[in-house]
Amino acid sequence: MGVAGDMLTAALINLFDDEGAIVNELNELKIPGVTYELEKISKAGILSNGMKVIVNGEIEDDHHHDHSHEHHHSSMHDIEHIINDHIQVSDTVKKHVLDVYQKIAEAESKVHNTSVSEVHFHEVGMMDAIADITAVCYLIDKLKVDEIIVSPIHVGRGFVECAHGILPVPAPATALLLEGVPIYSDERVEGELCTPTGAALVKHFANSYKSLPTMKIKKIGYGSGKREFALPSFVRCFLGESSETDRSVVELSFNVDDMTGEEMGYATQKLIEHGAYEVYTTAINMKKNRPGILFTIICSEEKRDEMVELIFRHTTTVGMRESRMSRHILEREEEVMDVNGETIRVKKSHGYGVEKEKIEYEDIARLSDKDNADLYTVRKTLSKFLK
Repeated sequence: MGVAGDMLTAALINLFDDEGAIVNELNELKIPGVTYELEKISKAGILSNGMKVIVNGEIEDDHHHDHSHEHHHSSMHDIEHIINDHIQVSDTVKKHVLDVYQKIAEAESKVHNTSVSEVHFHEVGMMDAIADITAVCYLIDKLKVDEIIVSPIHVGRGFVECAHGILPVPAPATALLLEGVPIYSDERVEGELCTPTGAALVKHFANSYKSLPTMKIKKIGYGSGKREFALPSFVRCFLGESSETDRSVVELSFNVDDMTGEEMGYATQKLIEHGAYEVYTTAINMKKNRPGILFTIICSEEKRDEMVELIFRHTTTVGMRESRMSRHILEREEEVMDVNGETIRVKKSHGYGVEKEKIEYEDIARLSDKDNADLYTVRKTLSKFLK
């Protein structure tokens, strides 16, 4: 059901054990005139958090606060002053807040054909947005997660009333902020579900966009707004753990018949240097019975775009195929042991009820050269020292 700053704040707070202490921390950030209040809201029988942002004693209109009609305006310079000189957060959080607001200002400037410095924000709505953005940036920094994955964004449909009149959903600035983000609409829901603030926060923090990945869930957070729609309106956050054994991988493949061995070797080297898990070639027959080569590259989803660019740059192909598959591997680690004064590395792996260990080949080869012995004899001797 889309994303808005207050709902995201409420959902993230739900991931902490002591919610009251977290709300107290937010109020200690000293955002001028702003007070946070957490409430419990029931949506479709599910208890979730709701976040009240009170600005100078007034509660902002839920979910559509980005379009306030307040006539007193402030510039990006004023916002930078508030964030840098008044809000008591770390420099890291301040940078996140400023970067998110910069995204909003850039989108507004494009929509209204003006410079970022000339973009003006409505006063009360501005403080409410600063409160939402600061809270989300602070909470994400506090969670210390390695990766943030966002599902496709439900933007809603219809029209929204804002300071510039009646505009289609998603509003123009929101649509610009969502460039590159997978979005969708549902005919059952009329209204704006994704606000500019929500879109900017997602755009800033998301590492990737896809459906719920394989993970071991530790906590689930629900953040609701007050407005009622045909579907339950809340943002849901899953906090969990994943490992390389659970991740899917991308396979990229293409055929070529006009590259030399040297060129293929160079391309393979570049792809491996930039993080491909595997790069291998297979001899095939191509059109007109020409001998050719099938390139296959296995990489992580995060490396996919970089691999595509490298393939087009370093090979002669003009197209490639892509597929996704599950990857099941054992957890791996390396131990070092001392054998008669020699440092020997041992590769260990475990998982799925299996344990394996193997002496590093380079160390076996090094001792074989040093002792003028064959690999088999050195490996057999070293194996006696394994646990």
